Amino acid sequence: MWRLNLTRKSRGKAIINLRVTRSSSRFASSWSRSQERLFWLWDGTVRVLGSGGCVAVGQPASVREHDEQWTVNIMMDVATLQQHLAAHGQEHLLQFWDVLTESQKKALYNDLIEVDLDEVCGFFKKTVASLNEEQAKLDERMQPIPAEMHGSVTRTPLEKINDYEEAGLREVSEGHVGVLLLAGGQGTRLGVDYPKGMYDVKLPSGKTLYQLQAERLLRLQHLAKEKFGKCGDIPWYIMTSEHTKEPTMDFFARNHYFGLEKENLVVFEQGMLPCFTFDGKIILEAPQKVARAPDGNGGLYRALREKNVLEDMDRRGIKYVHVYCVDNILVKMADPIFIGYCLSKGADCGAKVVEKAFPTEAVGVVCKVDGIYQVVEYSEITLKTAQKRNPDGRLTFSAGNICNHYFTTEFLKKVVYDYETSMKHHVAKKKIATVNSSGKSIKPEKPNGIKMEKFVFDVFQFSNTLAVWEVIREDEFAPLKNGDGAEKDTPTTCRHALFSLHHRYLLNAGGTLIDSEGEPLPLIPRPEDRPVTVVNSPAAAPKCPTTENANTEFNNNDAIMSSKEKRCNWLTRLLPHICVLWFSQKEMRWDECPVVVEISPLVSYAGESLDMLVANKKFRCPLSLNEPAEKIEV
Repeated sequence: MWRLNLTRKSRGKAIINLRVTRSSSRFASSWSRSQERLFWLWDGTVRVLGSGGCVAVGQPASVREHDEQWTVNIMMDVATLQQHLAAHGQEHLLQFWDVLTESQKKALYNDLIEVDLDEVCGFFKKTVASLNEEQAKLDERMQPIPAEMHGSVTRTPLEKINDYEEAGLREVSEGHVGVLLLAGGQGTRLGVDYPKGMYDVKLPSGKTLYQLQAERLLRLQHLAKEKFGKCGDIPWYIMTSEHTKEPTMDFFARNHYFGLEKENLVVFEQGMLPCFTFDGKIILEAPQKVARAPDGNGGLYRALREKNVLEDMDRRGIKYVHVYCVDNILVKMADPIFIGYCLSKGADCGAKVVEKAFPTEAVGVVCKVDGIYQVVEYSEITLKTAQKRNPDGRLTFSAGNICNHYFTTEFLKKVVYDYETSMKHHVAKKKIATVNSSGKSIKPEKPNGIKMEKFVFDVFQFSNTLAVWEVIREDEFAPLKNGDGAEKDTPTTCRHALFSLHHRYLLNAGGTLIDSEGEPLPLIPRPEDRPVTVVNSPAAAPKCPTTENANTEFNNNDAIMSSKEKRCNWLTRLLPHICVLWFSQKEMRWDECPVVVEISPLVSYAGESLDMLVANKKFRCPLSLNEPAEKIEV
């Protein structure tokens, strides 16, 4: 594909000169000095390898290591490149070659030689073929998760939950647990151009999603040490995209890693794939640049191999990995209860889910299809199946996927080395920036191409023992996806979800919030007189059933019964230790008397250890608990 001149210098003196013509996908040359060193040329990237692994990486140009310098000059072989492109029907990618400057020609040449055309064109053909197949509904092929593998926090005795938590904390203390964050998304829909993890939802503390998550890890390590006397580190692996890697690394460095050890933060980049037109042509976003897009959060598995992340986990002795998305402000990092539950089931793979709020909620459900574990989207089933209920009134397919997973490292190895290449891509039809026939950049008004991506849950099909753990939505799931003004998943809804959770932590620990008149504030302000629940551990306040939209559907867990019967039926299914609070005297809304309670993760991971700070005390909003030893004004 190219000819290459390679010169190695040490202290200004040339030691070795190589001239190479590369036609295969890989070339290696070595020489002996004090130790063997290797130059690996891979898709246009030079890697200088020593006995200890990769010691220098760079694009063809200049790569330095200490006082030694390697200079690589690629001699562009345009004729061969043209033939290669034509063989795959992509010769249009050089249509602007004659009008490009020399620097633009080099940029385009380097861009194109990095594309494995055999691979990406093969992906496109397979993906489109599967898309064109008749998509029959899956109703008759679906089975719910077996009851013995579908646990729930609301249907599990508190003693058993404590056992799960202890088992999870034990593994944390032994250094067997890692967390892996999927953080490739930018905050475009939030109106910002930086990584979503750096977003501040305007908490009193000003903490970003990244900081909240970092502090939860620190607190969890402390709890494990307190329980078992051993301090196990929880390495934090963060998969970014091309656009979010550098800003993320800079952000953590500027903030001193929020108290974490620098070596326990491993940031790596997911892969990118070319974007295609609907008829299979790779899109140019500029005359000298190929349009690319991240390969989806399911690109994780390829990245684990190519970025040597699995090897790092092995080196650290990691056995269990918690994988989650960046935008959930309530996420419990390395949740010991979830880990303990999966361990108790001998699971190689686990999914934390929330119960669907109503049959037509647009959320995928975890289930089986033809006996194989899978996430089925709402669009893949009929309304009749979506509304199907068990004898107890619960939806049959109720396990709503929230991208919160558990994997053993042995399972990840099996996926990465045996199954990853067989995983299918999904099609996302998008409006992709491109160029017109004159080379002018244009932004289409309607979808003009496809992005190919894999999903992180696509690996469920390879699991022999998948465990599902159902949690309460108000306790653990509040995603940040849209800017304020949207209907849901905004900075405001996230902020109030955290305030509500922390308010319940406060109540469970014996504290009370009062208004300016000394009256207790409602747990969740409501427009009408309804009951509110406080569950001792974990804190929980599921929304009460309503007859909203009663003409078309019922909320989950509501069989057709009277309003009073619904309320009683719902209450009887909660944990045994429940205090029902009625706020009939003073009904409020958030904007009338907002509840503002923020408890630092460094003070409490999930409501523990608060009684000594707040028991039998009354507080006015806003209330912030920032330090364990802080004096709290009553």
